[in-house]
Amino acid sequence: MRHGTKNLQFLKLGGSLITDKHQPRTARGDVITRLGEEIAAARADNPALRLVLGHGSGSFGHVSAERYGTRSGVRSPSEWRGFAEVWRDASALNHIVVEALHAAGVPAITFPPSGAVTAHQGQVATWDTLPLRTALERGLLPVVYGDVVFDEELGGTILSTENVFAYLARQLRPRRILLAGLDEGVWADYPACERLLPKITPDDLPRIRRGLEGSAATDVTGGMASKVKEMLALAGEVEGLEVFIFSGAAAQNVRRALQGECLGTRIGL
Repeated sequence: MRHGTKNLQFLKLGGSLITDKHQPRTARGDVITRLGEEIAAARADNPALRLVLGHGSGSFGHVSAERYGTRSGVRSPSEWRGFAEVWRDASALNHIVVEALHAAGVPAITFPPSGAVTAHQGQVATWDTLPLRTALERGLLPVVYGDVVFDEELGGTILSTENVFAYLARQLRPRRILLAGLDEGVWADYPACERLLPKITPDDLPRIRRGLEGSAATDVTGGMASKVKEMLALAGEVEGLEVFIFSGAAAQNVRRALQGECLGTRIGL
């Protein structure tokens, strides 16, 4: 499947969308249920759709990760205990998401990075993706998420969902990456949020960088600026890739995006 498929899409459900990022370990159960139903509907709309689903950790993983500084490296016994706590929190949210998918009739199966990925200085170094690719080929829904991983230089670290998507996109060559959060797209004037950017290209980045830097809640994996830069780099590597940052808060937006509509801000060349 390295050659890609016109029917393959990646969808991320952002941590701010599926959790209350201001209340530790608080999932938005009604939102997660609705999103599971929209994913099920999109699969029914287009049986040829192949989808890799990812989700953020929101108020589950990010709070414990900030407490222990896990993203920066893991060395001491207390940091390793923190590593395990971040794993537990991220896994707990993943269980909630997968249960909602199954309740909606979606045959989801999780591929946690902590059990399969080795990193080097915060980047994926090795990952046997054959099981995930086989799941796709058999019509299952692979689910990944931001997770702790063992790192050859840092001891341990955290890979964001975008880090995971970036590696998988180079292997699987999806047609679209859809990043669903709370915001309608990328704002030119955060936190005023009055001017939405319809498109961002590499040439735009120096001009809009300041507006990307803010964040309303804890995000140890870099926030909007990091997402935009990583997706721009990826769009330059994967031919024909379209990336959209849009709101999953409005009912049916995720279903519409999976049907091919262009919502929010387009990231690309």
